[in-house]
Formats: sequence, structure tokens, C-alpha cells
Amino acid sequence: MRKVIILLVVSFLSTASFAQARLTTTEFAKNAQPAVEIDIPFAPKTVESAIEDKMQKSGSKGKEIKGFIVYRTVSLTDFKNVPYDLYFKTERKSRKEKENSIVTLMVSPGLEKFIGDTTNAAVIEQAKLFLSNLMPSIQAADLELQINDQDEASKKAEKKYNNLVEDGIDLVKKKEKLENDIAENIKKQADQKADMEKQKQILTTLKGKRKQ
Repeated sequence: MRKVIILLVVSFLSTASFAQARLTTTEFAKNAQPAVEIDIPFAPKTVESAIEDKMQKSGSKGKEIKGFIVYRTVSLTDFKNVPYDLYFKTERKSRKEKENSIVTLMVSPGLEKFIGDTTNAAVIEQAKLFLSNLMPSIQAADLELQINDQDEASKKAEKKYNNLVEDGIDLVKKKEKLENDIAENIKKQADQKADMEKQKQILTTLKGKRKQ
């Protein structure tokens, strides 16, 4: 029991250490722009799915622009319902850490002008909190991806099983036909043997009629 508790605590601390958003700068249109970023202990595919789902629920559809997925004029309670353009980039943390991601977020009031901590520290704090609070959505997205993958695996297994059942039915039919063919062949062999012996007997009789 103690070991289980220790493992849960370690897992919690590990997740917590990931879910700390921080200030950063990122390149956009060949210029350095203010942003916030966070390490997420899930693969980019899962994180992107969670962000997309969250944004779609807010009524916004993303569009790829210069390496970022951009959601225009999004009004979220995380940002006091003030509409902003949100620029997301999700990348794997490193080659060795394919199952870990770095999410970068830029916030813009429009016209590709980006908010930094010196221009609006409150919004930056909101952005950091927004990223830090993504974990439940990502965990839910990860579960859905696992369910979808398992559903696909189950369907493939069922299809393979059904194919084997059909093959089994065909094999039984082939076996029955083969057994019938064998039985018929045995009968034909017997009939042919009788005819062969008859023909040989006739031949022997005819040879016996030769004049000495």
C-alpha cells in the first residue's frame, strides 16, 4: 500500500512539474514574438486533439498560418471573455521524448500584434493559467484516442475472426467434397478393376483359341 501511495505521489509530482507554463519568445514571420509555453507529458497528436476540441466547443475553427494553428476572435472565460486571436504550436519535446510535447501559445488582439508581459501582464498570466489548466482536456482526449484505437483494434480482430470462420466453413465444404471424391474414386477403381479383369479374361480366352 505504501509503495502504491509513493508511486501516485511521484506520478502527481511528475505531472505537476510538466504543467507549469512559462514566458518565452518564439519565431513568427521571421521575427521574435512574446509567447508562453508549457511541457505536456502527452504526445503532440493527443495535445493537438485536445486543443482543437476545446476551441471547437468555443465555436472557433483553426487555420494553419506560418507553422501555427490560429483560432480567430476566441472568447473564453480563461481570458475574461475578451476576444483574442490564439496562436498554437505543438511540437514533440525532443527526439528521445516523442511522447512529451511543448505547447507554445501567442495571444493577439488582432493584426498579428502579440501581447507580452510588458504590454499586458494580466493577459500573459491568463495565457499561462490557460495552458496549465489544459491537462484535464488532454487526459480526456488521450482516453478518447485510446478508445478509438482500441475500437479499431477490436474491429480488426473481429474481422479477422469472421474471415477465419468463413475460411473454416469453406474448408469443411472442401473436406466433404474431397471425401466424396475419394469415395467415388475408390468405387471407380473397384469398377475399373472388375472391367480390367474381365478384359484380361476375354484376352486369355481368345488367345486359347489360337491354332496350335
